[in-house]
Amino acid sequence: MRQVFDSVQSRDVYVVPNFISEGYFTREVIPRELGLDGRTTVRGGRAIKYCAPVGSHPRMTDLLLMRAREVAPGVPPDETSLLIIGHGTPLNENSGAAVKEQVHRIKARGEYAEVLGMFMEEEPFVADWQGRATKPNVVAVPFFISDGLHSYQEIPVLLGIESTGKPAASSSEVFRRNPYQIGGHSLYYSGAIGTADGFADLILDQVETFDQRQAA
Repeated sequence: MRQVFDSVQSRDVYVVPNFISEGYFTREVIPRELGLDGRTTVRGGRAIKYCAPVGSHPRMTDLLLMRAREVAPGVPPDETSLLIIGHGTPLNENSGAAVKEQVHRIKARGEYAEVLGMFMEEEPFVADWQGRATKPNVVAVPFFISDGLHSYQEIPVLLGIESTGKPAASSSEVFRRNPYQIGGHSLYYSGAIGTADGFADLILDQVETFDQRQAA
């Protein structure tokens, strides 16, 4: 990353962290590696503008709801538990903050009968979803930037739709076999939110938001 500005010609440069939330990397690592000293850094006649991470965009809530509707078309929300799945860690209390904020926002809209934030490495654990989801339909949306080891292999195992020892879930089209019938629930599993249509628009919106706040 330290060399990226060598290939940039523009006098105005926007840096948008492609991360779900603020944390160690967005607050410490990226500014250090890019040599930033605040929201705007002027260096060599260039203005480098450091935007908020894409996951904090207000319209992320709309994107999560859109993804939930896409993966379970025709399934009534008032008979559905919606699971927003994050990584989480007991080592950092802010790790699950983005998931908890989205759960709060979605609950406030009153569209789904039940909205639960669940985590891979902190309570409430994804593996315990059957003891927490009370509705006949369950929609699980991984709140991750991209599909990879977590969404292809680890989360499916935690949900009970894959077992360890099988080939990578990516090769068995884990997202295309909905619904899964587990413990009396119809479970619908989506890809990571970062793969949703419209995600790139939120990156561009973070640039516009930066300029609006600077002008205010």
